[in-house]
Amino acid sequence: MSKKTKIIFFGTTDFAVETLNILKDNFNIEAVVTAEDKPAGRGLKIKESSVKIYAKENNLKIIQPSNLKSSSFIEELNLLDSDLFVVVAFRMLPKSVWAIPRLGTINLHASLLPDYRGAAPINWVIINGEENTGVSTFFINENIDTGDIIDQRSIKIDILDSYGDLYHKLKKIGADLVLDSVNNIIENKINLKPQINTSNLNSANKLNKGHLIPGSIKINQQLFWSGDFENIVDLINSRKITANDIKFCLGYSGWSAKQLINEVKENNWIKSIDIKSEDIFSKMSNFWKKTMINLGGEYSIWSNAPEDLSHN
Repeated sequence: MSKKTKIIFFGTTDFAVETLNILKDNFNIEAVVTAEDKPAGRGLKIKESSVKIYAKENNLKIIQPSNLKSSSFIEELNLLDSDLFVVVAFRMLPKSVWAIPRLGTINLHASLLPDYRGAAPINWVIINGEENTGVSTFFINENIDTGDIIDQRSIKIDILDSYGDLYHKLKKIGADLVLDSVNNIIENKINLKPQINTSNLNSANKLNKGHLIPGSIKINQQLFWSGDFENIVDLINSRKITANDIKFCLGYSGWSAKQLINEVKENNWIKSIDIKSEDIFSKMSNFWKKTMINLGGEYSIWSNAPEDLSHN
């Protein structure tokens, strides 16, 4: 590794912060390119990206282009004269950007490419009940997630891994993989592996409210799950459930936490349960990822949608 190596980092979400942090400790981060500030939430307060917040805290140069093809943005990148661009959870880059650095532009993707190309790979490996997943680094080309693979790391998916569990595991091993990949690029120790398309590849398109749960039964605005346990828990785990979702569910249905717990136990809607109190909020992370009932109606589960790992 060399602090002399100059890198421009492209990223927006929390998933990218771990990688930016490890690169900052080992290389010269010339600039951080991230999304523009946007209004968010009911109050439409201006929200900065997780990457921008980290960059500010660490006194890194921040660039927030409104147009990735603008001549002023491209000129600024050229003037920085960086050796390598690293992209994690960002928008698709035009060739006029990714072709700039002498060592190329690499991307971190949260799947074992070429399987699960797209914006929601973590969600879809859980939905499909995969036993293994991982992360890949590759050189960006004209198409999404199709460039030559630099390196990969794989992990086993636990049967009760939620979206959040797997997200954090992949975020950590992804950062380590990027560090190794950058070092190997600098030292010219890479053996590129072209991606081979086959008929059995899975896609990982962005999830939306149209992805309803097969086998669900809606009674008086209460949505119950039915069918095979493992298929259902895969579907629920792939969603990003927060305390706000649970509050909404309870409030919408009029059920108390005690009623919810009793109903789940009596109907055997989960394999195992470890709740020693009626405080469902304090037990949310352990309880909800195993739960097969959403009392808030078909959309409450989406009040905090899965983080979009938009990328090249």
